[in-house]
Amino acid sequence: MQFIKYCMLFCVFLSSTLIGKYISQKYKFRLEELEEMKNALNIFKSKIKFTYEPIPEIFDEISKNTYQTISKLFKNAKEKMERENASVAYEKSVDEIEGNLKKEDKQTLKTLSKLLRNHRCRRANWTN
Repeated sequence: MQFIKYCMLFCVFLSSTLIGKYISQKYKFRLEELEEMKNALNIFKSKIKFTYEPIPEIFDEISKNTYQTISKLFKNAKEKMERENASVAYEKSVDEIEGNLKKEDKQTLKTLSKLLRNHRCRRANWTN
């Protein structure tokens, strides 16, 4: 009888440990994605401020210099800008990314789309 109790106790301990590890990994990956996004937005801010490059070119460069989820976000937004304005393209791309970001994180990222609202794409040329 004691043996069964110890086995059950061990199983509970093991399952709790594995669940805790899984949850902590999700938070770790979310933090990494948020830090990567912060870096990408800093690059975006600097490029807009100092180089005056078109937004699709900036998004393309950011997608090449970032990792996984954030790279896909900017690459997808750049591709969508061929058909839509920058604001809509970026907002749709934020909605479509799959990663460890929470709904609140995505809502915060969408606030950037308000700043992009006036930009439209005509092939490679951007106008206000």
